[in-house]
Formats: sequence, C-alpha cells, structure tokens
Amino acid sequence: MARARYKSLVDTLAAEIRNGRLAPGTRLPTHRELAASEGLALVTATRIYAELAAMGLVSGETGRGTFVRDALTPRGLGIDQQAAAAGMVDLNFNYPSLPGQADRLRSALRHVASSGDLEALLRYQPHGGRPHERETVARHLASRGLSVSANEVAIVNGAQHGLATTVMALLQPGDVVAVDALTYPGFKVLAQANRLELAAIPAAGQGPDLDALEALCKRRRVRAVYAMPTLHNPLGWVMGANWRRQLVAIARRHGLLMIEDAAYAFLAPDPPAPLAALAPESTVYVSGLSKSVATGLRVGFVAAPLAWIPKIERAIRATTWNTPALMTAIACAWLDDGTVGRLEAEKRQDAMTRQSIAAEVLTGLRSVCHPASYFVWLQLPEEVRADTVAMALMSERISVSTAEPFATSAQVPHALRLALGSVELAALRDALEKVKRVINQQAY
Repeated sequence: MARARYKSLVDTLAAEIRNGRLAPGTRLPTHRELAASEGLALVTATRIYAELAAMGLVSGETGRGTFVRDALTPRGLGIDQQAAAAGMVDLNFNYPSLPGQADRLRSALRHVASSGDLEALLRYQPHGGRPHERETVARHLASRGLSVSANEVAIVNGAQHGLATTVMALLQPGDVVAVDALTYPGFKVLAQANRLELAAIPAAGQGPDLDALEALCKRRRVRAVYAMPTLHNPLGWVMGANWRRQLVAIARRHGLLMIEDAAYAFLAPDPPAPLAALAPESTVYVSGLSKSVATGLRVGFVAAPLAWIPKIERAIRATTWNTPALMTAIACAWLDDGTVGRLEAEKRQDAMTRQSIAAEVLTGLRSVCHPASYFVWLQLPEEVRADTVAMALMSERISVSTAEPFATSAQVPHALRLALGSVELAALRDALEKVKRVINQQAY
C-alpha cells in the first residue's frame, strides 16, 4: 500500500509538470515539507524527488532546493545533444573550419593517389601506427615541448579514442579518478562506461584547487588525475609553470597516473611545458587533429611511458584494430609539410577574433574565457536558471550547452558554455546578441 502511495505521488507530480500546472522554474517543497504534507517518511519524499530527477523533470540544487525543469528541454542539454536541427545556430559544439580547407583535402588526396604504395593503405596497419608515422607524430610533439621517441607514441582515432584506450589499458572498474568539478563531458562518458568513480576538485583561479586534491588523496585511494592544463574545456585556463610543478609533486607523492588532455592546447601561444614533459614516467599525453584541422579527420596521438604502450596497443586492437591508413597518411603528410602548423596559427587568430566579438557583445555579463579559445563560460545571474535560458534560446533557433554535461560535483552551476567555433563569423554577433537579450529578459 505504501508503495502504491509513493508511486501515485510520483505519477501525479510528473503529470503536473508535463501538463504545465507546475511551470518550469517552480521551486518545489523541501523534502521535509513534502513528507509532512503527504504524511510520508523523509526517505520516501527523497525517493520521490530522485525518481523525478531521473526522469529529467526536476533538478536539485544544494542550498537552493528542487526546481521543475522545462519538460521539453533535453536532459543534460549540452554537447551530447550536438545534432542541431536544420536552421539552428550551433553555439553548442565546436567544429572550427577555415575557408579553403576542402581544397587542401582535394590536394592531399591527389598527392596520396599519385605517390607511395597505395596497396599498403588497403591492408591492416600496426595497432599503434607505422614506424615512420609514429616518427612524424614524435617530431610534432617535440614542437609542443614534449620530447618522446617514436616507440612511446601510438596513433589513435582522435583524442576521444586516445582517452578511451588509455582508460581501458591503465584503469580498472572502481578506480577513483580526480577530475575538475567542471570538465570535458567526453571523459565523464568514458568514466561511466568503464565504471570509474570521478572525484570532483573545485577550481581555484587558473587551475584546480591543489590543496583540495592533496586532501582528497589523503582521504581516498585515488588512482589517477585527469587534467587539461593547457586551454581547459570549458573554463579556458592555462595553468602556470609553478602550478604544474605542484600538481606533478602531488601525483608523485601519491603515486597517481596523470592523463593530460591537450585537445585544445594548440590555441595557447607559448604555454608552459606539458605535464608529460615534467613527469614522463607517470603521464599519458593525449591530443589529436579534430580541432586544429577538422573534426572529420579522426587522427589522434597518445604519448606514454614505453612500458605502457603495449597495453594501449591492445586497447586499440580491441576497439578499432588501427587508425584508418588513408586518414593517417594525409594527417602525417600535413604534419610534415607544415599544413597543420599553418592551420593552427590561422585558427588561433580566428579564435581571437571571435573572442573579441564575444567580449564586446557580452559586456555586463559574467564570463570566463581565454582570449584565444573557441568557447566562453557564461555565469548566469543568481535568479536565472540555465535550462530555462537554453529552452528560450531553442525557440530562437540557437543551441547552447548548460553546465550539466560538464559538472562532476553535486552542485551544478547555472551557466552556459558558448561554443564560438561552429558559426559563420558573420552570424556570430547576431547569435550572441540574442543570447544576451534572452538572459536579460529572464533576469527581470
């Protein structure tokens, strides 16, 4: 009978939310108030709200209460909802491209067709890439301040695949991984799929709170730390050299594996040395060409201690066997002839231009960004809810990401991450002006 009563209340509240009687943004009674008004045990009231949250109908916020979500807003509105409808302005997902890149691809395909052993590209490749291609990647990484041998490099299907093979090779279900309280959603997906426990570390200016990390390592058996020291996604920080040295010291003190995600590092001019250069014995460095060249060019790199490479190669074999040979051949040719370097320089300038537009349009709003990044973290006013803003922008044909996909802590801030790299430059200003107008409308 108690179960029927509990289920009935879940169904009643769900129906009231879906039919609009409980409007989006409505603050629901506290757990204790619901328990008292309905004659329930406190644990039962808590369970009711948990079920509604699992259905995507409410969200609980520490210190603020439980609020009704917009029933039409996709759960976790963010980069995982990247398939924008036709005509939608995409400020959600970054796929920066420059004029003339298609012509470069045509030229590369003609070059591959007229030279080399095409038959070799039709066969299986070594799991970590052919030796001369690994040499090319090693030279590229040296230009980033990371000196590794070709044998310490594995070629993968983009940075996300690099993260996946690293996790599969070096971590076990149940391992605790320290991550930033706001972090790359793709790593959250990997953690869930591989049953890792993520422990959130708050931000402290231009990097993670290292005192909090130290305290966590003393309290828990932490196996690894996942970090983006150069051009953090979504906060845009570039950790200073001293910050990096302190992070390395903590990792060594507690025996942590460090996973360094450098997917956006190409945008930062003259950053400090990578973590992998400071602690080569305990760091896996992951990067790729999706952002610096094109999202469709699924070629990435993993640099790791030599003893770990066979494990990573086994993970590559278990997932894709090898990176597609044609893609790798094009990527390595572009690394060797300077095409990648030129594209990176052009995209740094493009990102700076877009950040300049964003800074001008979004004046008066609280934003966090790097002057050469492709995203802006927009902190919303206290009274404004992120899901309500996101839904209002969808009606304006603009797709944005809320903080939910990035958050690893219980407290999800009301904020938006605006991706600046996927919109035609001429349309960016208008889209950002609409974002600002909707936020200001919600604030009053």
